[in-house]
Amino acid sequence: METLLFLAHTESDGSLAKPALEALGTAKSLQAALSDSILVVGLIGENVEPSGDRIAGCGATRFLGVSGAEFAQSRYSSDAAAVGALCQAAQATMVLAAGTSRFARCVPGVAQRLGGRADTHVTGVAANNDAVTVNRWYYRQRMEAILQRQSRPWFILVDPGSQPPWSGQAGTATVEAVAVSLPDTCQRTTVIGVREPAADAQTIRPDAGLLLVAGAGWTKKQADGLAHVPEAEKLILDFLRLTRASLGSSKSLVDLGGEGQSVLSFLSHLNQIGQTGSTPRHPKGLSTCCHGEEPHTVGWRFVNERRAINLDPSCGWARGKADVLYVADAFAVMRKMNELLAARA
Repeated sequence: METLLFLAHTESDGSLAKPALEALGTAKSLQAALSDSILVVGLIGENVEPSGDRIAGCGATRFLGVSGAEFAQSRYSSDAAAVGALCQAAQATMVLAAGTSRFARCVPGVAQRLGGRADTHVTGVAANNDAVTVNRWYYRQRMEAILQRQSRPWFILVDPGSQPPWSGQAGTATVEAVAVSLPDTCQRTTVIGVREPAADAQTIRPDAGLLLVAGAGWTKKQADGLAHVPEAEKLILDFLRLTRASLGSSKSLVDLGGEGQSVLSFLSHLNQIGQTGSTPRHPKGLSTCCHGEEPHTVGWRFVNERRAINLDPSCGWARGKADVLYVADAFAVMRKMNELLAARA
């Protein structure tokens, strides 16, 4: 019999973020597939009662919580102590949690302390005849492995965005307090503030419904023989502001800055998508001024609906890599789209 422990940390307002609900949905599906398994919820945060009430209808047999001001912020020593205490209180054989930066830092260390094993970047969990398997991608999502483990406890960190979130009813949960005593040596690290870009300067939005990818063509000479980089920047930023889309880029455009050429000032390697970049999971994607070569399009594998704008009718997007290819000038198309979006705003 497996005892499944769903772990989650609360946000600053006491709520649970979408990745946590996705991990809970995965834990519920796994519990349904395993005979004689039970589900226990473990919560970490300054105040865990609101989060417990939010998921009271998940069917867990117990709700455990480690709470207090010292557990409000992410810190390896306190998070590891809290996770370890919850695992021991639940007598967990399998632990499922969202693959957030907070859990990715501390969970592998806890697995080592408890003599277990941890798998990160998991994109699927299944059970067949009570044998649990997990799916994990390797080599920039170009190879997929299906893993099984006999070691227990088994810690599984589910990649955010890879699973549907749990959407059950809220209620009233009785959260059992799990005491964790932290010595002063475990509280030396403190969070004194958060630095983040202004809302209108943030171009990477993982939860956005649309991904806009800018290719190197934005900085090339146009029909008049001149490059129009300032206009390209304005068109792209206006589109992001009007749609709240997330911005991606091809490697060629990101690398232009290192070659001394004109580039879009707000782009960095963090925006890069593809074999040597990220692999986002947006419902829709629009590529502009990008040829759609394989090293880039491999990063689109989890984008459900793909469209592209390119002047070349035989570019890579036209070879089965996009659902729709608009053979047109991206400057003209984006200019018109911004005009229509502004009129609707």
